[in-house]
Amino acid sequence: MARRRRRPWYRRRAYRLARTAVLTVVLVMAGDRIVHREGHGAGTAAPAPQPRAVEAGDARPGVTGPATTPPPSPSASARTTAAAATPAPRPARTSAAPRTLPRSRATRIVIPYIGVDADLMDLGLDSERRLTTPPEDKPELAGWYTDGPSPGEPGTAIAVGHLDTNTGPAVFGGLGELERGKRVEVRRADGRTAVYTVDAVKAYEKDKFPNRLVYGTRDRPELRLITCGGNYDRRTGYSGNVVVFAHLTGTREPARKG
Repeated sequence: MARRRRRPWYRRRAYRLARTAVLTVVLVMAGDRIVHREGHGAGTAAPAPQPRAVEAGDARPGVTGPATTPPPSPSASARTTAAAATPAPRPARTSAAPRTLPRSRATRIVIPYIGVDADLMDLGLDSERRLTTPPEDKPELAGWYTDGPSPGEPGTAIAVGHLDTNTGPAVFGGLGELERGKRVEVRRADGRTAVYTVDAVKAYEKDKFPNRLVYGTRDRPELRLITCGGNYDRRTGYSGNVVVFAHLTGTREPARKG
């Protein structure tokens, strides 16, 4: 009787099973590395934090009341271009970007097209982190958010003013009549003047206020002018806000004496 020939070791069942198990482990580990690399690679950006929205009622019927809380002024290294569902206003045509200015307190705002020439007072946030407004008994005053950029600095600067009072129009009563390309001048404590050009004038209901579009930080110097807008109700005040979007297009040095 012929002796049965033994199979080579590499054709035995035990070897084939072991080889299949090893290949399976290697493929699983390789796939895990690919998924990990795709999920955390340098090309994947973390979502930007959303500024906290705060419902801010008017101080009294007929005066301004921004619908959201402006974020604190970021450092230069932390500035990012804000994203928003609503497209940003298209910049007005200008020449080369002007040089930015160092920090200096805002003192006066001039808007020739609507006849505004008003002092600026410093404004901050109240205990509920809502932007305050100028005193009700001084409707001719506008206010500058001092925790944001000063006139001519990079970032989003904010100025607010009353729309009207019980006796008539206030400092920003004509804000909704501004047009694209018109000039806004903001004078500073150091004597320099920051000149902005209007990009757009928008009206928003307070429950649909585009927080990041209005308050989001920008690399270049921009300006937002805010007052009340929308429908008026004697009990709740105005239903919305008017917002002017502008960007820096020039600076002026103080006039030389003599």
